[in-house]
Amino acid sequence: MAARTVAVTGGAGFIGSHLCDAILESGARVVCIDNFHTGRWENIHHLIDRPGFDVLEHDIAHPLPASLPRFDQIYNFACPASPVHYQSDRVRTALTCAQGAMNVLERAAQDAAAVLHASTSEVYGDPEIHPQSEDYFGNVNPVGPRSCYDEGKRFAETLLTDFAAQADLDVRIIRIFNTYGPRMRPDDGRVVSNFVTQALEGETITVYGDGAQTRSFCFVDDLVRGCLKAMNTPRGLPGPVNLGNPCETTVGELAELIVAMTGSRSEVSYRPLPVDDPRRRRPDIRRARELLGWSPEVPLREGLERTIHYFMGESRRLYAPVGSGAAMAAASPM
Repeated sequence: MAARTVAVTGGAGFIGSHLCDAILESGARVVCIDNFHTGRWENIHHLIDRPGFDVLEHDIAHPLPASLPRFDQIYNFACPASPVHYQSDRVRTALTCAQGAMNVLERAAQDAAAVLHASTSEVYGDPEIHPQSEDYFGNVNPVGPRSCYDEGKRFAETLLTDFAAQADLDVRIIRIFNTYGPRMRPDDGRVVSNFVTQALEGETITVYGDGAQTRSFCFVDDLVRGCLKAMNTPRGLPGPVNLGNPCETTVGELAELIVAMTGSRSEVSYRPLPVDDPRRRRPDIRRARELLGWSPEVPLREGLERTIHYFMGESRRLYAPVGSGAAMAAASPM
């Protein structure tokens, strides 16, 4: 990847910032494009003074500025990805998925750039087959509270596929399953960040449903490694590829593990399951193994240890409300 110029939309987000790290380390020039709706400056502050790293505050719902350099590759990761954030403005989320993808595609066609698009396991909805393979069409509610994201991502896949065929453009699509790790926002409402922050604060662990629903948790380092392989495999991808960890864990088991690992005295409280929340989620990653030679390597306990360490330290300082006692304590010298 040396001497390449690479754009990462959503580059200040949780996964996007880790991508910026990895691509920059490869020797490429990186342009991080983010509107900072859910992305954080803190995620990329360590890169600001690095040669070959640039940041542009921009919303991809609008065309990419002509003043940007020609790109060899574009990683399209710009979209709120947690229910709390993508449901806060459903119209904006749907347009980010649709118009944002179109703007990326038009710029890629202009530059003859390869595109890696971050789709999601949510295209499978509440699945009726298990595990989920790429040839499963899904079970998605088109008019529910999650539809702006689920159907937005499904439409984006259609747009990317058809545009690539008509414009002879190199487009690769990955479907990301639950990913966790450092730089997650503590307020994003996802199960790992919720449980870790609640356990560390000694608060009640809130489990939605009876805790029997399952998820498959992939550590961010593994996910980023898969993204790089998906973009840089010379033969391209014949269709969407699942990236996730096939080790299935119930939400109840996850809560118990995090409580034990943090030494917390938190109790568990059960609340009603949100509308359209999937009961089971586990990727079939045979295609990723065959096409990319990729599979996750970081065990759940190891990944959680690194995630808990992050939330114990830096996230409390970075995300404490301005003017709060926590913020002032974090800013005070030891």
